[in-house]
Amino acid sequence: MNYTIKNNILTIEISSMGAELMSVKKDGVEYLWQGDPQYWSGRAYNLFPACGRMWEGKYICKGTTYEMKIHGIARYNECKVYEHTDDKIVFILESNEDTRKIYPFDFKFFVEFSLDGNKLTTKYTAINMGDTVMPCTFGGHPGFNVPLDNGEFDDYYLEFSEECTPTDAFPQACNLDDILIKGKKVINLTHSLFDNDSFFMADVADTITLKSNKSDRSVTVVYPDFKYLGVWQTPKTDAPFVCIEPWCGSPAPLGEYSDIDTMKDMYHLEPNESKTVSFDIIIK
Repeated sequence: MNYTIKNNILTIEISSMGAELMSVKKDGVEYLWQGDPQYWSGRAYNLFPACGRMWEGKYICKGTTYEMKIHGIARYNECKVYEHTDDKIVFILESNEDTRKIYPFDFKFFVEFSLDGNKLTTKYTAINMGDTVMPCTFGGHPGFNVPLDNGEFDDYYLEFSEECTPTDAFPQACNLDDILIKGKKVINLTHSLFDNDSFFMADVADTITLKSNKSDRSVTVVYPDFKYLGVWQTPKTDAPFVCIEPWCGSPAPLGEYSDIDTMKDMYHLEPNESKTVSFDIIIK
């Protein structure tokens, strides 16, 4: 089921399946990618308790091998509405018999969307409801239409809020050296940029904007709680979107089944402990 929050600037739709954003509109203009299956049927996955792929879809926990699809379990599960007002909605996913077959921990996972003027905040909170330490991490995966209105895909670019020297976060999946942005602020968008799939960066500024000189519209993503930033579209296509993905975590290394208790970038929540992170999307 889809739910709506809105204020005098933005109108947002969210699906209870995975608590996934379905629409982000300002002035009647759709900013969010609408999931054309020709390119990518998703729109804005919420990543929990893992980011990216496990090697061959499997991992180890306390000596037992489990299977987990890409980006964890939240995106594949129906979430319940926990709170809903005009400009805010909170979804909850609680562990159950089915989730424990994939991720053997007791948890509550909240996804909150709230509006403040032209800013949409997405907040993730995980609570360890079990009696053992719970490893988990978070990530966002929103896709945005390119062009937003005027111009072509190649007229758009991504601009960091300040000069930075990005490093390859996950070398097995990126082509950062090819885009020559080190020490610069701007990534010029071209479809060929994604011929080798996504690229993920560490050591970047905590704010990036999708914009064009041919449009007054833009999307800014602010992500100080997140260690990595990914940029993706369907490889080797003319897909009219780009995903801007803040991740706290990293995918499993190639060639081995990772032990989730020792995987890189996991938070380790004690019983009854919670962890919250958030990012903002500013629509202009």
